[in-house]
Amino acid sequence: MELRHIHAFIAVAEELHFGRAAERLHVAQPPLSQQIKQLERELGVELFHRTTRSVRLTDSGHAFLLHARRVVHEIEEAELAAKAAGTGQYGRVRVGFAGASSRFLLPQLAQGVITSYPNIELLLHGQLYANAAQEALVRGDIDIGFVRLPFVLPGLSYRPIEDEELICVVPADHPLAQKETVEVSDLAQEPFISFPRGAGSTLRAITHRVCWDHGFAPKIVQEAPDSYTIQALVAAGRGVTLTLSSTIHVKQPGVAYLRFSGGVPNFQSALAWRTDNASAAVASVIQVADAIMPSPADIIERDGNWQLNPDE
Repeated sequence: MELRHIHAFIAVAEELHFGRAAERLHVAQPPLSQQIKQLERELGVELFHRTTRSVRLTDSGHAFLLHARRVVHEIEEAELAAKAAGTGQYGRVRVGFAGASSRFLLPQLAQGVITSYPNIELLLHGQLYANAAQEALVRGDIDIGFVRLPFVLPGLSYRPIEDEELICVVPADHPLAQKETVEVSDLAQEPFISFPRGAGSTLRAITHRVCWDHGFAPKIVQEAPDSYTIQALVAAGRGVTLTLSSTIHVKQPGVAYLRFSGGVPNFQSALAWRTDNASAAVASVIQVADAIMPSPADIIERDGNWQLNPDE
C-alpha cells in the first residue's frame, strides 16, 4: 500500500466522482481507477459501490476513510515536525531540577517556552540534586539541568541565573536565633541536618567545606531528601542546617534564618547543558532562558577549588 493510493482513495471518497477526483489530483481518470482497484486488492475488500450513475462508499470504505485521513494527518505532522526540529521550534527537552531552589525559576522557564515555542515539550525530572544533574548531563540522561556554581564538570556549558547567599537555619528557640548575624564557628558544637551522603547535593558539599574552612567537621546527626523536610526537622529541634537564599521561601514555622557576618563564599545557580548537544530545541530553550531569566552581574570564577568530593 502506497501513500498515493491513500490520497487517491480520500479524493474519490470525498468527491464521490472519479472524474472530479482525478481533476483534484491532477491525474487522468484511468490511472486513478487503477490505483483504487490496487488498493481494494491489497485490502481484500470493496471500498466503493460503483454504477454508471453514482459512486458510494461501502461499509468497509467508510471504516477505511477515518483511518486514511488519520494516516495523512500524521504524515503531515511528521513532515512539519522534521522541518521545525531543525529550527528549534519542535521537540522534547529533558530538564533536571532539585525542587525548592528552582521553585521560581523553573515556572519562568516553562512559561517562556510555552509562549515562544509551543511545540517544544519540557520533560521534567525532579529531585535531581545539582551535582547529580551535572552527572546526568554528562551521561546524556537529561538535556538541561539546574545546577550550582562554581561546581563544574568538563564538557558542560553554564548560564548563571541567580546569586545565592549561604544562610544558617536554627530552631526558633535556639540561643543563636536572637542574634542578627552568626559566625560559622558558632556552629562548631551543633548537630547538623543535611542532604544524604553521595546523592550529589552541592549543599552538603558546601556545608562540609565551609565548616572545614573554619576549623571543624560538621556533626551530621540526620539526613533528609529535601529542603522542606530538613527545615521541618530543624523546627523540631533536631539540629541546625545551612541552606541558600533561594530556598528560604520555604518559610518553615519554628525556625530562624540567620545571615553570616562574613567568611563564607557566595554562589550562583545556573542552567547547564552539554556543550556538544546539537539539538536545536535545546538551543531554543537556552535562548528563552537568556531572554527572560535574570543574569547575575558577577560570574563566580570557576577555578576548580570547589569541585565536589563524591565521598562527602
